[in-house]
Amino acid sequence: MNESTARIRINGLLKNTGWRFFPDDENQQPANILLEHHTKVTESQLHALGDDFENTKHKFIDYLLLDSNQRPVAVLEAKASDKHPLDGKEQARTYARAQNCRFIILSNGNLHYFWDIDHGDPAIIQKLPTPEAIGERKQKGVPNPQFLVDEHVGKDYIVRTQFHNYERQAAWRNQNERPDFIHTNKLRFLRRYQINAIHALQRAVKEGKDRFLFEMATGTGKTLTAAAIIKLFLKTGNASRVLFLVDRLELEDQAFKAFNELIQTDFTTAIYKQKRTDWRNADIVVTTVQSLLFNNKYQELFSPTDFDFVISDEAHRSITGNARAVFDYFMGYKLGLTATPRDYLRGTQQSDDENRIRDPREIERRQLRDTYLTFGCETEQPTFRYSLIDGVKDGFLINPRVVDARSDITTQMLSDDGFIATFKDIETDEDEDEDKEMLFRKRDFERKFFSEPTNQTFCRTFLEHALRDPLTKEVGKSIIFTVSQKHAARITQTLNELASKMFPGKYQSDFAVQVTSSVQDAQLFATQFANNNLNGSGNLTGDYLTSKTRVCVTVGMMTTGYDCPDILNLALIRPIFSPTDFVQIKGRGTRKHDFRDQAVEQYLKESLDEGQAQKSSFKLFDFFANCEYFENEFDYDQILELPKIKDGKSSGGDGDDEGDSPVYMDGFNFVGQDQIATIQEQHIGYEGMKIDRMLFNRFADAVKADETVVNAVENEAWDIAIDHIIHKIFDKPEEYFNLDKLRQSIDVDRRISLREIVQRIFGHIPKFKSRDEVLDEEFDKFIAIEVNSPTVTGSRDFAYSGSSSDTDITLDAAAIPAIKSLFKAYATNNQIREIIDTDNFIRLSSMPVLSIADLRTIPESYRSKIPNYIKDNISLNQF
Repeated sequence: MNESTARIRINGLLKNTGWRFFPDDENQQPANILLEHHTKVTESQLHALGDDFENTKHKFIDYLLLDSNQRPVAVLEAKASDKHPLDGKEQARTYARAQNCRFIILSNGNLHYFWDIDHGDPAIIQKLPTPEAIGERKQKGVPNPQFLVDEHVGKDYIVRTQFHNYERQAAWRNQNERPDFIHTNKLRFLRRYQINAIHALQRAVKEGKDRFLFEMATGTGKTLTAAAIIKLFLKTGNASRVLFLVDRLELEDQAFKAFNELIQTDFTTAIYKQKRTDWRNADIVVTTVQSLLFNNKYQELFSPTDFDFVISDEAHRSITGNARAVFDYFMGYKLGLTATPRDYLRGTQQSDDENRIRDPREIERRQLRDTYLTFGCETEQPTFRYSLIDGVKDGFLINPRVVDARSDITTQMLSDDGFIATFKDIETDEDEDEDKEMLFRKRDFERKFFSEPTNQTFCRTFLEHALRDPLTKEVGKSIIFTVSQKHAARITQTLNELASKMFPGKYQSDFAVQVTSSVQDAQLFATQFANNNLNGSGNLTGDYLTSKTRVCVTVGMMTTGYDCPDILNLALIRPIFSPTDFVQIKGRGTRKHDFRDQAVEQYLKESLDEGQAQKSSFKLFDFFANCEYFENEFDYDQILELPKIKDGKSSGGDGDDEGDSPVYMDGFNFVGQDQIATIQEQHIGYEGMKIDRMLFNRFADAVKADETVVNAVENEAWDIAIDHIIHKIFDKPEEYFNLDKLRQSIDVDRRISLREIVQRIFGHIPKFKSRDEVLDEEFDKFIAIEVNSPTVTGSRDFAYSGSSSDTDITLDAAAIPAIKSLFKAYATNNQIREIIDTDNFIRLSSMPVLSIADLRTIPESYRSKIPNYIKDNISLNQF
């Protein structure tokens, strides 16, 4: 019974991957599976099988798979579901030799192995290979690792692909012309440590390893090293196609351009999303992990044997979580690249103590430990390491000048667990005069800390002390990292306002630009900034190319893989809780740069002497003691004292020095509310679950199969997509889809729009938001828009900050819940809307959702602001 069950499963798996038990007359394709195929074995082979097999020369192969010429190409040996597939390894090898087959599949219906018996050992696969994949692998020939080991790799290994006879050129032979010859032809010679990295990989291959990990500091040329290794594998025949995995769109494009520049003469590179139909024609396929994860595309569209070599860029990020499944899916050699040095995690301890597990440094330690294991580094030593310290010592990288600019508040914020703030609990009657401590984690800080005075202080400090461009003397190109996208918008606005005052007439609100995912063309802005043409180039003189925009304000888009060597300033207007993030951010400035390269005319190049022209340092503005938190050994070159913040002063309060009023921390004020995690259970009947999901999934399949809808969604032409669905897909006899049925299947407590449904199907939104989630977001927007300059008026007042709003509002303590109740009631209740609109407040006495007492606590101005805002900005139909 177990073997029969396994056979049934294997039959289905073979069909799903394109194998045929019967001829396909419609497509004129013959069957390519032979069941229980008779084969003969030799006496020696029979002896090798041992006593467990029947002593006869006549054997029967469970499944013999045929190629396009109807010749045997693979043996599939089936085992019972309670047996391990490897139990049939030697038996299958005997059959494969007898049939002159190179490939074997071992399966018990649940676990599968693929084995090239001429090369290597059986390897676990998640999906059976397709006929095309096995046919392609057969044509590749047998890899020979010794060729890879013996290949000579010198400093001109890449250059010989870029310009194969470069050394014969007259300009190269002339020592005086050689530098210009190298620059003009963009020749990339390998540095000694990059050659050492490749040699380390060759030694690992010689030792029989097929997984490797390189730890190389930012700015040391991981992509150049990867290009050389790709050439090594492709040239020696140990790979016929390479997959280069990244975790961000900008890195995808960056890698594509780099490989085209470095090895295009010999090998072709393709970005998967641009070559979905003919990616097989490329030697190197570059893609984001997310692209392959979407709808399990990596399993649906790829075979485990499609790539012989997989490289994971930023390996510590792209192999965590679900992304790990993509990395493990493909067979062959695996290389991980990471810039995160092990040293930054010293001092952590292996412990299962609850507090240690929550420590972000401990989480990083565990993730990196897993990274080492993933790449075969059980001793926690990478295949090759080249650290920032090595790069600085060898003269290839530079260290920052840390500007420790913290206030009295920020010195208290970072601790082993997060940050601790002292406050007075004004919500309880007991212990009112007793100071207390509350631990706030990152999410609390993001929501509650920042205020306008804080931002002004930080921005002004940055502008006054930032390094200047050596030629134009304007603020050097800079990146500022903020807490959130809303915070980035506020910092950008503040910088532009200050720049208008400090540099009159020079910038037109383009001194600083927000570069976050919420901003259209943000990736283009980042590229233009690196290429020195964001909002124009050469704003002082056309002979010197430097971006008119001087500062990019971001959250996380420019942290990894962003190559902009002329960065002179980085600023951390945020606490950082991840060692990896800190190292990556710092790495944006560590590259060396010669500013004379930006000069168009020779006279400008000569106007800067060697000392001025070379970027020998960069400033790292640290407003939250991040450097001390992660790197106590750093020497601070510059320490600035910010104005001290006194209780109740910075927020414009009337609190006295005795502490009768709440403790204001530059915009942060604890309100005595605790964050409570709740667990809710919702019982869904079996039949309802099945029917609802089937309906929605069938509709999703229908729209994804419709070319008009797909094209419209790709171009974000939502109106075209919606109109087509209504007229061409809805109410058709096949399914009779309609919006009401879909809403019922989704089971959300508000009326979902068709546009939201389409966005969810195509992955543009992660989930359908509930009524309360939408209302909370809208209320936060209302507060941010309508409240301008609140004033503290007494000890009962407090600073309110909603779930995502960055704007503080100071009102009587009883007013906030009442304002929110009115907001939600007016948006969701027709009767409340009528009462408020007609001023017939007496009717509230019979309304449970909003009382007259509630209304009295609300300032009169808000009674009109709320209805006007909701009518102008919120679709009431959804509620």
